[in-house]
Formats: sequence, structure tokens, C-alpha cells
Amino acid sequence: MKILDLVTLTQDLPDRALSRGEVGTVVEVLAPGVYEVEFSDDEGQAYAMLALHVNQFTILNSSQNLLHPAKKDLDTY
Repeated sequence: MKILDLVTLTQDLPDRALSRGEVGTVVEVLAPGVYEVEFSDDEGQAYAMLALHVNQFTILNSSQNLLHPAKKDLDTY
């Protein structure tokens, strides 16, 4: 798990008005297995930011893949 990874909630968090499936971005590593995740609307406005344990979300894609595309992808340009 790295900063800027996209993640999705695997459970509802009714006390924070967040539902399973909502997508957020890892913005900070707080402790082993605990990450600060920001949830934003389509216009980029954050509507929630909270500490989540790794068992509360799953990774959608890694910032590593976004910043360092595979060599095969570069060969197509």
C-alpha cells in the first residue's frame, strides 16, 4: 500500500455516512496497517477523510502503476 493508491471500502461506515464500494485515495501512512484515506466528489472536493485499517478497504490500483507504466506500455508510443 502506497500514498496515492486508489482504494474501495469493503464495508459500510454509517457513522461517517460512507458506504461499501465508495472509492478513496490513500493520503498518509499512519501506522502499520492503518492509512489515512480521503474521499472526494467528482469535482475533487473532499467530503471525508479518516483513518482506516487494511481490513476495511481493498486496493483498486496502485500509484506505482500510474507513475511507472510497464515497459510494454511504453513500446506502443
